[in-house]
Amino acid sequence: MLRIGVLTSGGDAPGMNAAIRAVVRAGIFRGSTVFGIRRGFLGLMAGDIVPMDVGSVADIIYRGGTALLTGRSDEFKSGEGRQRAMNALQDFGIDGLVVIGGDGSVRGCRELARGGIRVVAIPGTIDNDVPCSELSIGFDTAVNTICYAVDKIRDTAEALERTFVVEVMGRDTGFLALASGLAVGAESILLPEVPTDLDEVCLRLRRSRARSKRHSIVILAEGVGSAYDIARQITERTGFPMRIIILGHIQRGGAPTALDRNLASRLGAGAVETLLAGRHGKLLGLNGGCLQETDLEVALESRKGLNLAEYELVKTLSI
Repeated sequence: MLRIGVLTSGGDAPGMNAAIRAVVRAGIFRGSTVFGIRRGFLGLMAGDIVPMDVGSVADIIYRGGTALLTGRSDEFKSGEGRQRAMNALQDFGIDGLVVIGGDGSVRGCRELARGGIRVVAIPGTIDNDVPCSELSIGFDTAVNTICYAVDKIRDTAEALERTFVVEVMGRDTGFLALASGLAVGAESILLPEVPTDLDEVCLRLRRSRARSKRHSIVILAEGVGSAYDIARQITERTGFPMRIIILGHIQRGGAPTALDRNLASRLGAGAVETLLAGRHGKLLGLNGGCLQETDLEVALESRKGLNLAEYELVKTLSI
């Protein structure tokens, strides 16, 4: 396998550049020619493909975003769109493909694999919801970004004696909310995976006030519902004035943490090794500290679950 393509797809995540760098340099080290595919599957269908060398990935390991750009494409979901993508790979003589992205990107990889394309997917999403991998590229950085923001919010919350509802990303999962909520010492965390009990939330807030704590933080995963609606209901039940912060896309940006850079470097180089060893149709993830390959079909039949023991720990520590 002498010609390898790499692309990033879906939402950007800090560490994607480190993964691109690893694919390019590991491929060249092993004697392959590496091509960068710009704007994800959209660019693949359009043939937006450029050769990459060692210098083309210099000084990107510490940068957020993705040097190859990214995007989403409904057209790729059609048989005609995927055929255009496969034709582009054939036109450029690309033997194998590395895709860095989230759940939707992994599903796109499966469709390409069914079409005979040799592809390896590696998880890159701040949502951390890709199955068969303990961590996704970008998750650790996003958690640290949330912690940094909430630490600042607490200063104002304490000064004004307010309760803040902080909405974080995560799509329809609560991995970001749980990890960040535990780290910042939130009084309550609302997750899509756990039925929302606002009576319990209000009870915790009242207990905090009863022991003279005049400010509180509630972390809300976006998949639960509107932060404004949740805050209104809490105020109606408690009379406590609320403030709402929606962190939004700030969670996707910024320089990746050391953990994300190292994870991305290992996964990117590992994906090249997997392809060169003749294995494909795989999701390459991290489990127990080791890289692990899972068939795409098997991976996408799975659903990643929260560690509910951590959720119970939050409740224990926020008494």
